[in-house]
Amino acid sequence: MGISVGIVGVGSFGPQFIKLFKVHPNVDRLALCDLKPDRLSRCSKEYQVSETYSSLDDICKSDLDALAIFTQHWMHAPQAIQAMKAGKHVYTAVPAARSLDECHNLVETVKETGLVYMNGETSFFRPDAAFCRKKAEEGAFGEFVHFQAEYFHDISHGLYEVAKNRWGDQWDRDKTGGIPMYYPTHSTCFPISVMKAHMTSVSAQGYIYPNDDWFRQDTISENRFSNQIGLFTMSNGSTARIAEFRRIGHQETERISAIYGTEASFEQNDSGAMWMNKNSMEEVTLTKKHEPLPDMLASDLGGHGGSHAYLVHEFVDSVSKERLPRINVWQAVRYCTPGFVAHESALKDGELLKIPDWGTPPN
Repeated sequence: MGISVGIVGVGSFGPQFIKLFKVHPNVDRLALCDLKPDRLSRCSKEYQVSETYSSLDDICKSDLDALAIFTQHWMHAPQAIQAMKAGKHVYTAVPAARSLDECHNLVETVKETGLVYMNGETSFFRPDAAFCRKKAEEGAFGEFVHFQAEYFHDISHGLYEVAKNRWGDQWDRDKTGGIPMYYPTHSTCFPISVMKAHMTSVSAQGYIYPNDDWFRQDTISENRFSNQIGLFTMSNGSTARIAEFRRIGHQETERISAIYGTEASFEQNDSGAMWMNKNSMEEVTLTKKHEPLPDMLASDLGGHGGSHAYLVHEFVDSVSKERLPRINVWQAVRYCTPGFVAHESALKDGELLKIPDWGTPPN
């Protein structure tokens, strides 16, 4: 017998997951939820899903087993907490939280309810992450020395429109900007998941674009940094450099650019990926199909480097088997917490700051 899932938020991102949940062999029942009746009706007809709800409150009262939340990023933590307290297993899009307090509350709610919580960090299942995790599990890197990852996304590549759509009728000049390091999980996931280590301290700097009309002090974010870069110490003794750039003459990318170990290393740029040791170097082909999937999902992996199908399967399988997902709440807060502290460090001209940690899942 399969599980029942409700998808909350069917705006621009949520619909990319409706078909994947619908065709999963372990999902017997699917429902949709959105505040906008016209959008809800359109998705209901397009994907032939008859069960709908007009609010999170309403769907939390249902007998659905789980909710997959694709609402605005500042709502993820409070909505996940509400859903778990209503007895639902929860998946949320990234980031998991927007503050250290939200991270704490998320972890405590999972511990109190014992329910499955999973964060939909796409970078976990990107081809470069999968390749490097396998090499790490084999011990091929030796001891880790240094890791470099980045998320380059110039605001001209759709971010203007994303911001306006997110705020809707509340859109105004004070809603522009944002803090790059408050959305770091596409890059922080790489070193944390590959090395199985977490970030312990950071020294960060920020770049201010001249006469910037988007990243400004007079916004709700009170942030002028369009680009931020941090040098992190890791719990395994290595270091990691994370770059979050929103003003850059570059195509959008989320990637591992380099991993250096005592025995071997991995490097990647726009031309391809290379694996090397002290004596040789070879070009490697990264594949999107790197783990077994149900046939119906394997035929169309979805976006973000083919990660969508893997995310859906990981969540459904975790709920079905009542097991801990790989991107559990303890991992999820380790992905976003370093960014909050990095921003504080950048505001203090690179002061080295400690990063809090909520530990590992209890037995």
